Amino acid sequence: MEHFEEICSIDQDVIGDFSRSETIRTAVQEKRCLIQQSEQGIAGFLIFTNDFFDNNFISLIIVKPSERRKGVATALLAFYVEMADTRKIFSSTNQSNTSMHKVFEAAGFVKSGYIENLDDDDPEIIYVKMK
Repeated sequence: MEHFEEICSIDQDVIGDFSRSETIRTAVQEKRCLIQQSEQGIAGFLIFTNDFFDNNFISLIIVKPSERRKGVATALLAFYVEMADTRKIFSSTNQSNTSMHKVFEAAGFVKSGYIENLDDDDPEIIYVKMK
C-alpha cells in the first residue's frame, strides 16, 4: 500500500480522473499489482487477475507518460508472463490503442478475438500468449 497514491496519480494522469482508485486499491491489497520503478519513482504498473476462464488475465497496464517508449510495458509484461501460473495469459486493448497493439505483438502475444460494445465504436481486441 506504500505506493498506492503514486499508482493512482499515474493512472489519473493517463485517464484524467481517479475512477479506478478502488479497483487499484483492491489489486494492491490482493497482491495483484506489479510496479516498475525508475530513478524518478514508479514508471508504470500492471494489474492482473487469475479468473479469466481459469486463465491469467492482465487487466490493466499503465505507463507514466514521461516514461513511455522506454520498455516499461514490455518489462512488466515479461515479468508477469514468467510468474503467471497458467499456460495461457490473456489481455486486451481497444482497437484504437495502436501503441499497445505494438507492445503486445513485440512481447509475443497474438490476437485471439474481440468484444464489441464495451466502448462505443472501439472494439476490445483480445490477445493471448502461450507459455
